[in-house]
Amino acid sequence: MNNPAISVVIVNWNGRHLLQQCLTHLQVAIQANDQVIVVDNGSQDGSVAWLHTQCPWVDVIALPTNRGFAGGNNAALADCRHDWILLINNDAFVAADAITQLRQMAATCPPHTGAIAATLVFDHAPDLVASSGIVLRRDGVAIDRDMTRPLADIPTNPQAIAGASGGAVLLRRAMIDDIGFFADDFFNYLEDVDLAWRALLRGWQSIHLPTAHIRHVYSATSGQGSPFKQRLLGQNRWRTLIRCLPTELWWRYLPTIICYDIAASVALAINGQWAGIAGRLSILTDLPTLLTQRRAIQSRRTASIAHLTAWLIPAPWPWQEYRELQRLVAIMAHRTPSTRKE
Repeated sequence: MNNPAISVVIVNWNGRHLLQQCLTHLQVAIQANDQVIVVDNGSQDGSVAWLHTQCPWVDVIALPTNRGFAGGNNAALADCRHDWILLINNDAFVAADAITQLRQMAATCPPHTGAIAATLVFDHAPDLVASSGIVLRRDGVAIDRDMTRPLADIPTNPQAIAGASGGAVLLRRAMIDDIGFFADDFFNYLEDVDLAWRALLRGWQSIHLPTAHIRHVYSATSGQGSPFKQRLLGQNRWRTLIRCLPTELWWRYLPTIICYDIAASVALAINGQWAGIAGRLSILTDLPTLLTQRRAIQSRRTASIAHLTAWLIPAPWPWQEYRELQRLVAIMAHRTPSTRKE
């Protein structure tokens, strides 16, 4: 089977300082019949003019306002010409052979495979994994798989996963046509978790391809731990659960879900991170819309509860989670100024 052509989509917002490196790496990794689309979310830093001047091989969609990662990717969907769509962050830099490997996997994987995840590594610490997909927990939390784990310690053969990070994933167009693309109102963060849940509900499979490496400047756009990010994380966690978690699993895991949110809200309050709490409370105004969306999503579920439950891992003890968070903080502290948001 011939390796398929792909459409690459990159969403940009005031990321002119990142685009050149991102596109330089990408240009040497794609083939002649691939398509590259950069969606600009109303940038004010000259990104669009630079793209038109310096990158004539790129299709540019210039949006008048910032529609976030979710809306930006959605804006490109109608213009994607190929059956496989590669999403890459503007702060992600592909290894020379990463797209070739993803393409080869797409050519040989079963038809029910809807997503192929690359391995994201930290740009400033490429020996450490930033994400090898998405892990779903019984307390309703979704985390990056293998985050902070040494790259040398992860398996090299393809692995089945619950879902893929939106920062570096090859998506089958047929899956998107079946389940829909990202939910626009998520704006940023956890839109890929919501997509992963909807894919699982419909029986689609996701695969991690460990040897396809993509370097990532973690949280380059909004900043790690920023109020903006904390608010959206709190809000979109509940949007995803309300929309996607089947009723039987709600009843089974509700105590664990509530306990996590109480503990998280206490920790946020102690640290003065009120945006995370405000994001959780804001969900109350969206509840009627979310319940309507839930009915539509759940009515199309084909996966069994047993299949879905198999993907939900136990929640860690609080001290285990704190230890992992501190490890991430330590890794991020070693970024040089040139790798941080300008």
